[in-house]
Amino acid sequence: MDSNAPLIKKMNTAAWIVSIAVLTLVALMRKIHIQTNIDFSFLPPVYSAMNAIAAVFLIRALMFIRKKEVASHKQMIFIALSMSLLFLLLYVLYHITTPETKYCGNAGWFYYPLLITHIVLAAVSFPFILFTFVRGYTMQVEKHKQMAKWVFWVWLYVALTGPICYLMLMPCYK
Repeated sequence: MDSNAPLIKKMNTAAWIVSIAVLTLVALMRKIHIQTNIDFSFLPPVYSAMNAIAAVFLIRALMFIRKKEVASHKQMIFIALSMSLLFLLLYVLYHITTPETKYCGNAGWFYYPLLITHIVLAAVSFPFILFTFVRGYTMQVEKHKQMAKWVFWVWLYVALTGPICYLMLMPCYK
């Protein structure tokens, strides 16, 4: 029996719980509104920057693993994951405290497909990102590599399209 089996089981269970909780919260966040005197309008550029930073560290992680520098790869993934999780917390905080901003530009033909693919892929990829991380952290190298081959690219797409959507929406903020 694998000596990592108890850790793998615990981490997989945690990944399922976190995935369900986060996806439920994000699905419900438009229905939740918390009234506050704090103006959170400063958050969109902050959480968009975190998405961009996550993308940079994902690319660095790829570069390190291609050079077989596993320790550096792990550091970059930890940073990318941390940035993505911080993004998520700030994104939810903003959207439960601030009215929705509607797109006001004239490139809706580009903006809406980009936004829709960003949202759908973010939701779909979130659990897979966690499970890919678990497989890497618990040294299930082959399983990790199999998942990372496609999860990486979806995560990178989400991390890049988020800031692009923000930049397109930026003139619409009041």
